[in-house]
Amino acid sequence: MPKVFQSMTKKFMPFLPGLALSIVVAAVSRLLALLVPQLGGATIAILLGIFLGNTFFKQKSLAVGTKFAESKLLEVSVVLLGATVTFQTIAQIGLKGIIFIIIQMSLTIICAYLIGKKMKFSDSFSLLMAGGNAICGSSAIASIAPAIHAEDEEKGQVITLVNLLGTVMMLTLPFLGLFLYGEKLLEKSALIGGTLQSVGQVVAGASMLNQAVVQFAMLFKILRIVLLVAVVFLFELFIQRKMPTPPSVQTKTKKKKLSLPWYVLGFLLFCILNSLVNLPTFVDQTAHFVSSWFEITALAAIGLRLDFAKFMKEGPRLLLYGLSVGGLQTIFAILLIFLLQF
Repeated sequence: MPKVFQSMTKKFMPFLPGLALSIVVAAVSRLLALLVPQLGGATIAILLGIFLGNTFFKQKSLAVGTKFAESKLLEVSVVLLGATVTFQTIAQIGLKGIIFIIIQMSLTIICAYLIGKKMKFSDSFSLLMAGGNAICGSSAIASIAPAIHAEDEEKGQVITLVNLLGTVMMLTLPFLGLFLYGEKLLEKSALIGGTLQSVGQVVAGASMLNQAVVQFAMLFKILRIVLLVAVVFLFELFIQRKMPTPPSVQTKTKKKKLSLPWYVLGFLLFCILNSLVNLPTFVDQTAHFVSSWFEITALAAIGLRLDFAKFMKEGPRLLLYGLSVGGLQTIFAILLIFLLQF
């Protein structure tokens, strides 16, 4: 038993510094939120994380723990969010919500690809940019890259660019939504959940408003993620027809399995359970409490991991590409929300 305990401790130790820092930043942010309730703990967590991560806490030893907090804690938070949502809640999005997401994703993909080609980026780079913005940021890019035989350098550049763009939009879209739609819940949720790139950015942006926007924005986001499998399949067909796969690549290509991220399946399962069974109040309250703490800790980690110096090295051409796609993506969302009249 002691040997097993020692082995577990040895494996966990590298995670501890970054994870502990993320938890401390989250706790401080919650305390500061009591003094500045207008900002809220989530907003303070990511802004404080950005400040600290780019000044005092740039040590490489923190990276493993902050990455774990950013990804795993947020994924668990999304799963637990399903315990607070029912099909009755999802029904409020309705057919218009589904139509909104499909059109929004289609326009984003087409424009991101065409702009990329106009700016002399490769097909694979443009497709990665299109998928990353239209679906779920880094996760979509990681899923699409092997299907279209993208280079690792391209993948890294697009992930950096999409994260930069998502951060800018995450800090601006909530205020734009508040200005345009006031207290209209679905409109604000559609703007944030239908536009922001990663799950973390959706949660962070929506948290700047209120918990109801977090729930509904995540529903719009889940619809986008569910379509990831179809997008990867279509991108693969497109690149094969445009540029037949070289024999050397064909021999290395293994049979791939396309599946939804586990946290999406977990979210859906909890949602089904919550819809079919009247869960005790303490289950809902516990899920909400744990989800909230995991969420704010993950947001602190996102801020701590954001390296602005690295983003600026990518150059003006990449930044122009990102801003062009993000601007059009936002305009499309606003026009569709107006036309569909949620």
